[in-house]
Amino acid sequence: MMHALALLAQPWKWKDGTEREALRCALARQYSADVFLFASGREALVGLLKALKGPERAEVIVQAFTCLVVPNAILAAGKVPVYADIGPDTLNLDPADVERRITPRTQAIICQHTFGIPADTHRLRALCDRYEILLIEDCAHMMPDKHGPTTVAKDGDAILFSFGRDKAVSGITGGAMLSRRPGLSVQLQAEEGRATSLSLLHIKRLLLYPFVYAIARPLYGMGIGKVLLILARTVGALVPILTSAEKQGTMSPTLHKLPNACAALALTGFQRLTAINDHRRALTTYYFAEAAQRHWTFPKAIHPDLPLQKFPLFMKNAEGIRRALKKQNIHLQDGWSGCTICPPGSPQESVCYTPASNPVAESSATMILSLPTHPTMTEGQAHALAERLDILLKQTI
Repeated sequence: MMHALALLAQPWKWKDGTEREALRCALARQYSADVFLFASGREALVGLLKALKGPERAEVIVQAFTCLVVPNAILAAGKVPVYADIGPDTLNLDPADVERRITPRTQAIICQHTFGIPADTHRLRALCDRYEILLIEDCAHMMPDKHGPTTVAKDGDAILFSFGRDKAVSGITGGAMLSRRPGLSVQLQAEEGRATSLSLLHIKRLLLYPFVYAIARPLYGMGIGKVLLILARTVGALVPILTSAEKQGTMSPTLHKLPNACAALALTGFQRLTAINDHRRALTTYYFAEAAQRHWTFPKAIHPDLPLQKFPLFMKNAEGIRRALKKQNIHLQDGWSGCTICPPGSPQESVCYTPASNPVAESSATMILSLPTHPTMTEGQAHALAERLDILLKQTI
């Protein structure tokens, strides 16, 4: 928060400065790829898909359990999302179902590492090589560090990172698209070069977010915090994570540069990536042990040394449990539960999704109850959460 405060006092650094190029260089060194920076992860994906030359209305395969912004970006780039089912053990693409969805119009596969659980990129890489399809790794939920996971950000032709508010590294907003194909890099460079700058007012609103949230969060249990956030959005002090148009399944194809101020915040976070990930690993290890001891079900692909963005459990009455915990001022509604296209209430028809077409994703989504691993979550809080959840589950048996 102090870094954001310092940046608020330096408006000449908001649009342009040295930090953006420093972030680009740091990412290039870490992941051995060309780096292109945009104002959000979804814009970075639009930039990549616009850079791909191919038939009109080319298809892009994406998993069914995903965020609305992914199909929005595909459609904004003039392409068509095709949904493949997931594996219940990973919450990621099922390579066998992916192959069934490939057609002569398929141009790319977006491989999402859901909640930081590594996807089977080895099998997907083989599919892409066989059918001459681009493999895009969506690493919005996890940035691997020197300790791994070694299979993430390794096999993709392109790699997407997001610097949104709840991501592994936060710049409040921002996204990076990494390319390992020289020809694709040329096209991406052109897309970034055409991107325009966000207004100073817009950047100021972004930088205000940590302060508004810091004030509102402690007051949330009394209802005051929620009112403050609503008021801040109403008066325009906060930039919404999803615009009204995006919530309806549409996105502008216009691209914007990553503000230097947001790059500065992301760079600071990236320099602390190992510490951030180690904190998440510690909480993952704790939840793993608690879940195993209490016989809670979770995806089998999870192992204790993963820096998970959140720890998903499978519960038969997940929504009822969330409501009961909310009454105790424990808020576990993260937008990734009870929906196949997330958050709940997202329009399915507008983003070309057919209900009942991906049974594993649709079934799993109703049972997911996620436990937080964010940087401000302490092990003591995780212990208290596990105890309250256990008591609640015993009461409902």
